[in-house]
Amino acid sequence: MPGLIRGVARTAVVAGTATAVSNRVSRRQQGRWAAQQGYEAPSPQPGYQQAYQPEPPAAPAAPDMTGRIEQLKQLGELKDQGVLTEAEFEEQKRTILGS
Repeated sequence: MPGLIRGVARTAVVAGTATAVSNRVSRRQQGRWAAQQGYEAPSPQPGYQQAYQPEPPAAPAAPDMTGRIEQLKQLGELKDQGVLTEAEFEEQKRTILGS
């Protein structure tokens, strides 16, 4: 009889550990998917400690100011050469700066 109880106890421990690991892996994967898609991960169930904290989505990259500065320089040169009027220069400048 003691061998039977020991076998049942071992099975219960293995099953409990497997369930805990499976739940943790599921929560971690949901967090990763949510982070990739920009959604907030669902909060864990009460009493559970969430081991994985997903990183917030990366901030959008800063606009390429080097390219814009070059365009503005070329635009200024065209204005200085008389190719563009002041109004055309201002309109193109607003277009480049996106305002």
